[in-house]
This record gives sequence, C-alpha cells and structure tokens, in this order.
Amino acid sequence: MISVSIVDDEKKLCKSIATFLDSSMGFRCLSIYGSAEAALKHLPADRPDVVLMDINMAGMNGIECVKQLKVLAPQIQILMLTVYEDTEQIFKALAAGATGYLLKRLEPDELLQAIRDVHAGGSPMSNSIARKVVASFQVANVAGENKNLLTAREQAVLDCLAQGLAYKQIGDQLNISINTIRTHLRHIYEKLHVQSRTEAVAKYLGH
Repeated sequence: MISVSIVDDEKKLCKSIATFLDSSMGFRCLSIYGSAEAALKHLPADRPDVVLMDINMAGMNGIECVKQLKVLAPQIQILMLTVYEDTEQIFKALAAGATGYLLKRLEPDELLQAIRDVHAGGSPMSNSIARKVVASFQVANVAGENKNLLTAREQAVLDCLAQGLAYKQIGDQLNISINTIRTHLRHIYEKLHVQSRTEAVAKYLGH
C-alpha cells in the first residue's frame, strides 16, 4: 500500500484525487494540506511514501516547501503536480529536491503510474516536461561547444559585453584598442553564427 499526501489549496481537486487514490488498489490518501506551512508542520510526522505538491499556493510556494521538507524528512519522495511548465520552475523544483514533475492535465492512470514509479525509485515526468529538460541540456551543451570555439581573448571580450560594458570600458579593462575589439567581435560573430552583440551574448550564455 503506497501512502500519499497532497499539498494543494484547490480543495475540489484535492478531494477528487483523494477519492480516486482511495478507490485504487494499492493506494491510500494519508493526508491533505491546503498550505505549505501546514504541510511542513505535519508531514514529517505523517511519513507518507509520496507527496503530491502544487507550486502556486497562498503564502509559501510549493518549491520552497519542497526545499524545507527535504531537510525535515529527506526520505519523503515529492512529485510536483502543477500547471506550470516553464523551464525555470521545473529546474527550481528539481533543484529543491522534487523527484518528479507532473502536469495537472495528466490522465488519472498516468498519475497512479507516476506514483508507483517514484515509490520504486524512478523520477517520473510528464512527456512535455521531459522534453523541456532534454532540450535545456542540449542547449547547454551547444553553448559549451560554442565557448570552446572562442579564444581566451574573445571570451574575455564577450564576458565584458555580458556585463554591459561599453567598447571604451572594455578597451581600458583588457588594454586593447576599440579597433581590436571590433576585430574580435567580427570573429566572434562568425564563430557563433550571429549577427549582433545581443545575439552573441545570449548564445554565449546559453539562452
């Protein structure tokens, strides 16, 4: 029997998930909390196998709750169950200690399988979330390869540009002329396949 706790301030959704879990063989809803603060107070003592955690709640958000809960009860496995699918929220949640990331629009049977997976040691994610994670690593890898194409001096020029420095400030800092800076930039544009200073900085930083 896998015990599940829910942390979400949508009462109707919580009740619906709880009823579904209790009617599914091998699952039981152990507790429901409508705020992160209440969850932090009671979940360590509840000791559920799996927690379903929303992100956007009144007061403390779910990501901060995950971070604090993993300190209080590191054995608890936490699945984010949210409407947010932007890359920043995904990585913040995973970095905070969430084991998986699911979107609320998933099918009921998919939720059960995800809970089974995380309880068995997996890290389930909705398909669209998994694609975003993979894409982010691919972008980071390309950015790393792009950096390797640049000379140390070209990287130094780009670092200065990323800080918002003007050509004269870059020249003073690196002890080179403005014409030399322009030459470096021309080579940078060619290597990174970009047309502007903004594009060069964005690609260099992996955005």
